[in-house]
Amino acid sequence: MRLDGVSYRYGRRGPWVLRDVSVDLPPGGTVVVLGRNGVGKSTLLQLAAGVLRPSSGTVRERPGPVGWVPERFPADQPFTVDGYLAAMTRLHPAVDPAAPGAWIDRLGLTPYRGTRLAELSKGTAQKVGLAQALIPGPRLLVLDEPWEGLDAAARDLVPEIVAEVTAAGGSVLVSDHRGETGRLPGAVTWTVGGGTVTAGGSGEPAGETAIIEIAVPAGEAEAAAAALRAAGHDVVAVRTKAGV
Repeated sequence: MRLDGVSYRYGRRGPWVLRDVSVDLPPGGTVVVLGRNGVGKSTLLQLAAGVLRPSSGTVRERPGPVGWVPERFPADQPFTVDGYLAAMTRLHPAVDPAAPGAWIDRLGLTPYRGTRLAELSKGTAQKVGLAQALIPGPRLLVLDEPWEGLDAAARDLVPEIVAEVTAAGGSVLVSDHRGETGRLPGAVTWTVGGGTVTAGGSGEPAGETAIIEIAVPAGEAEAAAAALRAAGHDVVAVRTKAGV
């Protein structure tokens, strides 16, 4: 897949979010999208997935089916987990109607099959969003902050799923502010900033990496971690003193 001279703005007179972006996502490849908050990472992912159409330029050779998982799954829908995944499966006539069952089991959704989407926690709703994206066997999987809100077991599943998609010849595009990119060995990077996208090398940091431990009051830990991520740093772990 190639984004060829793609530009985008919200509204005819709005500022340009992205300008003249030309990058390639090869079959079997994984790309991690990096950049500060508000620079257009989610816009880029939506353009790649086909959720948005470019204001100018073209997205060429987008493989299908596409699996798209937004940063926050839209859970305000009148379905149970089973009903929603069954409806999503019917959008892909070639997919076995029993396909959702495997992902329901694997993602730990079995206890919630009869639960309405609006009653789910954010993390459980994100699992439903991930399941619906994986049901058709996507050739392009686009994940916007896939680790956000997930429990530890589900977070560990994300790299496995990415590896399975790419091993089958599919492509994966993922954004991440949690510092989880080290879980995706071999990924390359697209760095978004100033309306442009720069394709880089391996997602592993170049040269030596220093790990700096800081201590903050427990009640401020989440805010401190979020500020560090927004500044472009990888947060390796957040733990209480009792967990040291």
